[in-house]
Amino acid sequence: MPTDLTIRTYDPAGHLGRHQALDPRSLAYRRPYDGQPLRPTAWEPRIPVLDQRNLLAQGILTSASYGLDTDVDALASCTGQAATALLSILLTPEQATGAGLHTSSAVAAQHFAIGLYADATAADRWLEHTWPTHDIGSSGLGVAKAMRARGLIDQYGHATTAEELCTLLQTGPVLLGLPWCSAFTDTTDPHGFIDADPDWATSPLEGGHEVCVTALEDVARVDGVLDPDHTVIRFRNSWSASWGDHGDGRMFLRTYLTLRDQADVIQPRLDSWSSS
Repeated sequence: MPTDLTIRTYDPAGHLGRHQALDPRSLAYRRPYDGQPLRPTAWEPRIPVLDQRNLLAQGILTSASYGLDTDVDALASCTGQAATALLSILLTPEQATGAGLHTSSAVAAQHFAIGLYADATAADRWLEHTWPTHDIGSSGLGVAKAMRARGLIDQYGHATTAEELCTLLQTGPVLLGLPWCSAFTDTTDPHGFIDADPDWATSPLEGGHEVCVTALEDVARVDGVLDPDHTVIRFRNSWSASWGDHGDGRMFLRTYLTLRDQADVIQPRLDSWSSS
């Protein structure tokens, strides 16, 4: 078991399953903000919005597909879900098909995400069990390692500040793992702002969650400095298109900064790809 990782675990549930795992070796190679202009960007997933919470209604029978004793209706597979949304952006349609990710089918993409979740639990060597034996959740670091082991990405980088997060979003989507408050789940904001409730920080902690950040919106500055109170990021969730803004959520950068001690930002990168 690795001893140099910083680990924070949460109780997994059918809609939450991310643990925080920080690797100081890879964090040391994060891309610092060098003062470059930060512009609004958007990266749109090429798969339907996934739903990890209502598997049976989608015709996904985990007993037959994964050897479980009974079918489950939800999995703590958010890391695999978020990574699948990211890969649908990162890979061309031909590359995605070659990797087994069929972007036109929500069911096929869901199976791909579940398989990636299984690989992530194995990559998280500090976990005692793996899925499908136990639905114990995984980490953003674990799913990044799983993607690299499959040859789907070449490397991954990190961010630890708001400026670094915005810098990464200039070149592509990122995975964001964060502690999830009950106010985030219960949001009824039509634009999907999970921090619309000004008292969200005092709502109960439900667990850990992983999402795919797909856009930097409304970049705001005060005296030339990034203003986290008015700069917005958008993310793709995995709770169906009925959640948030057609499956997407938003938050202010101030919220990320508030949660930063329990958050992690990882950007998988692809410089070359081979179907072999």
